[in-house]
Amino acid sequence: MARRSLTRISKLKADSLGKSRAQVATQMLLEMNPDVTGDYIDEESEQILSNSPDFFNNFTMVVATALTEKTLVLLSKRLWELNIPLIVCRSIGFIAYIRIQVKEHTVIETHPDNETPDLRLDRPFDSLKKHIDSINLEEMSFKDHCHVPYLIILYKYLEKWVTKHGTLPKTYKDKQQLRDMIKSGMRRDENDSSNNEENFEEAMKAVNKCIRVSDIPDSVINILNDDRCVNLTAKSSSFWIIAKAVRDFIDNEGRGLLPLKGTIPDMTADTEKYVTLQQIYHKQASVDAEAVWRRTLQLLRQLGRSSDSILEKDVKLFCRHVANIHVEKGSCIADEYDPKVFDTNIIVQNLENPESMMIYYVMLRGVDKFQTEYNSYPGEFDDQVEPDIVKLKTCLTKLLSEWGCGPLAKDDYVHELCRFGGAELHSVSAFLGGLAAQEIIKLITSQYKPIHNTFIYDAVTSNSGTFFF
Repeated sequence: MARRSLTRISKLKADSLGKSRAQVATQMLLEMNPDVTGDYIDEESEQILSNSPDFFNNFTMVVATALTEKTLVLLSKRLWELNIPLIVCRSIGFIAYIRIQVKEHTVIETHPDNETPDLRLDRPFDSLKKHIDSINLEEMSFKDHCHVPYLIILYKYLEKWVTKHGTLPKTYKDKQQLRDMIKSGMRRDENDSSNNEENFEEAMKAVNKCIRVSDIPDSVINILNDDRCVNLTAKSSSFWIIAKAVRDFIDNEGRGLLPLKGTIPDMTADTEKYVTLQQIYHKQASVDAEAVWRRTLQLLRQLGRSSDSILEKDVKLFCRHVANIHVEKGSCIADEYDPKVFDTNIIVQNLENPESMMIYYVMLRGVDKFQTEYNSYPGEFDDQVEPDIVKLKTCLTKLLSEWGCGPLAKDDYVHELCRFGGAELHSVSAFLGGLAAQEIIKLITSQYKPIHNTFIYDAVTSNSGTFFF
């Protein structure tokens, strides 16, 4: 039975009526970009899964929309076996839903919004310490003094602080005292009293961000301690092999630290002083990456893998972003429909909060159950809206009982879903399509963190929530 939809493709014409939606939509989409190729199959998904079980074997990713519960479970199981990512999208009225099924997704370039610079001022490497120790701020002319990179200023005064207190400044009071020490070292231009040293001001502002204990983030430690990293096999992915090389580096050349990223922030300084400092960090990062590369080659030999199965540039990329690497471990959608496997605690806990977006997940599952039993969407036919409200309530009551949840506090959501009648709104669908496209790009390029499992959006309030099942 065709689903009623309020979405339209702008170029569809009257002569498209009666034709396959897949055929017409494909033609319209291909017109939008001549560099894209596409094809369609005018056949039910369930029939393809039954008659051609190998159909999806060579897919990179599958995006599914408006599938029945039975078809979704079959597709989910098949793609889970093949280790092919699946993105399920659906919208009914003002509710939008995306579920990402992926066994494992590794990300090297996560592009964090706020990244802490890796400067090692508390544990300077040999070449950095040698360079800074060669600089004497007290003997400099005013001109040179006001062009010293603020990292050097920070290190000099941090060294004085540690000598006096024996540890890094930790509290707000400690850091304020360090700022006062830096401020006391500022000079004034004899010819212009208003000419302050911007580099010292930058150093004071950078105390919070740049002075910290150099350590390994917990998220990275968890990845490096993962069994897939510790116990490699010949089938291990490049990500885990390089991660193991990094782990070995930390225990040896790294002296307990990750490979240096090798970049420094912009700062007020003359070109020569800044470039010299920049090169020191860059060279040390290259040395660290080279050590990890050698260990990667050693691991490949131990695993019986070809030495060119991992490229040196990939190891360098990994080392540059290692402090923010991410591993996404997913779950199979089909498990959500198996009461023997599905852990419903997350539903029970979230429903205790009346503002939780979990209520929409429950409603969509109720719609699935309704569609399975009655082969239509609740409220799809105008003369059946009131009877469908009762039927949907019954479906939801059975579902909540299976999950060990109490009844819904109010029926507003039931009435609203039946009022939608299974229809999609073009604005909500457009938002959902854009979001899905973004997640597809993330998964294919392995950049940025994807949605973690399940995303639900309420277009009325513009609220959203993510859940892991």
